[in-house]
Amino acid sequence: MIMDHKSDAEPVLPHEKATRINLDKRFYGTFAEIGAGQEVARWFFVVGGASGTLAKTISAYDMAFSDAIYGKTERYVSRERLEKMLEYEYALLLERLAADRGSANCFFAFANTVAARSYQGNKDCHGWMGIKFQGAPGEEPSEIILHVNMLDKENVQQQVALGIIGVNLAYGAFYLGREPEKLIASLLDGLSRDRIEVDMIRFTGPRFRTVDNRLMTLQLVAQGLTGAALIGADGGVLQPYEVLRKKNILIERGSFRPVTKVNIDMLEGARCQFQADIGAKAGDIVELMEITMSNLLSSGEIDHCDFLARADTINAVGKMVLISDYARYFKLANYLQRYTKKRIGIVMGLPSLKKLFDEKYYESLEGGILESFGRLFKNDLKVYVYPQIGSEPGKVVTCDDFAMPGNLEHLFRYLSDNGRIVPIKAFNKNCRGAVSGEIVGKIVSGDDSWEEMVPPEVAKCIKDHNFFGRRRWCEEGEQKGS
Repeated sequence: MIMDHKSDAEPVLPHEKATRINLDKRFYGTFAEIGAGQEVARWFFVVGGASGTLAKTISAYDMAFSDAIYGKTERYVSRERLEKMLEYEYALLLERLAADRGSANCFFAFANTVAARSYQGNKDCHGWMGIKFQGAPGEEPSEIILHVNMLDKENVQQQVALGIIGVNLAYGAFYLGREPEKLIASLLDGLSRDRIEVDMIRFTGPRFRTVDNRLMTLQLVAQGLTGAALIGADGGVLQPYEVLRKKNILIERGSFRPVTKVNIDMLEGARCQFQADIGAKAGDIVELMEITMSNLLSSGEIDHCDFLARADTINAVGKMVLISDYARYFKLANYLQRYTKKRIGIVMGLPSLKKLFDEKYYESLEGGILESFGRLFKNDLKVYVYPQIGSEPGKVVTCDDFAMPGNLEHLFRYLSDNGRIVPIKAFNKNCRGAVSGEIVGKIVSGDDSWEEMVPPEVAKCIKDHNFFGRRRWCEEGEQKGS
């Protein structure tokens, strides 16, 4: 039985998707929803024929009831609570129905736990949603879980949006499982980013053995479901709120193609000053290496293998990867300030500082560069600038030596004198900067001197996996030697 059969024209509207699921006699399961009503299950009742799809719907709002059913968790709107809901409801389906219906039905458990807007006017309107399902009768279950931020201003609108994205998720699991990129795109059918944001998604189970969740995280940003998404230092996908909430954040932007010794020296030098500036312990600082979509699209389209190579080399030095669609720094700062009121530090080199002061990037803003900087430097954000180390011995250029255009000189000096733009004082004078093209060129040509430019962990990662064109050189070498 093939679950992923598609019609010539996939339905887009929620009632069309719910109707198709109700009329398909394979799917039978439970909807468990907490926090915004039974908005997903409601669609399946409204379109008719729900008796063929729904084994049960439940909404355990009372905490005592919820704990009695699913067990206690530290937070009710959390990944942990969602996973317990899915596990419990799915196991209950098998226990009660597998003997009678297991040979003909694909069982599923759909769940969400949500904090929608309430009478108290809570600001963090978000939730976890997921589906655990069989791809064929008797098959081991697969699972999709995601995190959403609900952006509508009214509770009723948030409920409606939640219902629609829930139907989209169920439909995608049942019919688009073989095309996860298309599944991700379909999540906002009937919605927009103005109403709901998906900033984390994870696929697991036999239906998704070939799916790399890092690429799915990339797709969330590439397809506009969120402005930024996060990959952990171990390569697992993370929900930004869980990592960044109430933390001091230090972030370095780059191509990281691959991570170089200079990249690490920049971050380490900035960290020493950042920690001293805020008087924080190392564990209170989250360090991120950020890759922008504009960087990934510099060649015209995203090269997935190239992206994974960059992510792996970042993970090799124990850092997290932030993928963002925020080409302008003030938008990056605004994003991070959603999660924390604590201090934020941005690490950059002199070439990036020069671009930061290029007024052409702010022509679309009514207040131009002043508006941009007002939004960037609020909440005592600091920019830590790494010096430029020349090829001549002892030649070092810092931001104190930086020549700014005359009309911007006073603005630069104001920010510098007030400690908003500061030079990184601790740096390795033996670290010579190199553009990524130079290193990749050496890798492709077989010039081993590239290894001197990257940390040992990165060199090992590149050689172990033949990243950045190294495989082509190795294969050519083997052919020549045979």
